[in-house]
Amino acid sequence: MKRSSGVRVAATVAVSALSLALVTGCGGDSGGSDAKALSSAELKKSIIARGDVDGYKVDASGKQLPKSKEQVTSSEEQCRPLAYAMGGQAPGDSASNTAVMATEQKKPTDTASKSLEDLSEGEFEDSFSEALSLDMTVVGLSSYDGDGAEQTFKSVSDAVKSCAGGFPLTMQGTDQKVTKLTTEKASGAGDESVAFTAVSDLEDGDVGTTHVEVVRHGSTIATYYTMNLGLMMTDKPYDVPAALIDAQAAKLK
Repeated sequence: MKRSSGVRVAATVAVSALSLALVTGCGGDSGGSDAKALSSAELKKSIIARGDVDGYKVDASGKQLPKSKEQVTSSEEQCRPLAYAMGGQAPGDSASNTAVMATEQKKPTDTASKSLEDLSEGEFEDSFSEALSLDMTVVGLSSYDGDGAEQTFKSVSDAVKSCAGGFPLTMQGTDQKVTKLTTEKASGAGDESVAFTAVSDLEDGDVGTTHVEVVRHGSTIATYYTMNLGLMMTDKPYDVPAALIDAQAAKLK
């Protein structure tokens, strides 16, 4: 069954955007120069897990995520903290770090029960977009000794400004280009928080918009990298899910 070129283009954008997946400031209390980092075991207990956030599936297997900083980096040194945050890696030189993938769970739509042959072209396009309209968020935690978390947060905040014009990014062997960063209003969670939108080049001249928030909770840094393929394809707005930030903040108190 033939479909319109618009659907083929949408599919191409979706596949291109998937490579990105596998791939704000407010003052507060300082971490303190005598702060102690959480151990790896403590950090893994502190990150959101299955059942912690209603409507989201949390995958701690790490199968979709970069294994190390060598798999997610940038040739622009000052922009690397942002690249690391987008890959679920520690933005700074942490004592411990861990990450999970949180995916929104949705109820099936009316068209989902129909076979492809029974869908009109409009229904097909809507169903295709709806199926991909899921918030997928890489949530990372990293913990630091002394004032490491404060310095790491500052490096991220500074990078959002200095890298506003974009930077090259390599994610799991795939070269990408972030073309623009725009500061967004952060959640205000934790002691300090910063948020930004990242616009990246995709195939055939298309662009993809993703969202990032970085929050400092004492000696621990939480990073959130969210993409929604369906909304990206239709140029509809979305953001880092507040439910994830709230749930993670609660576990770090």
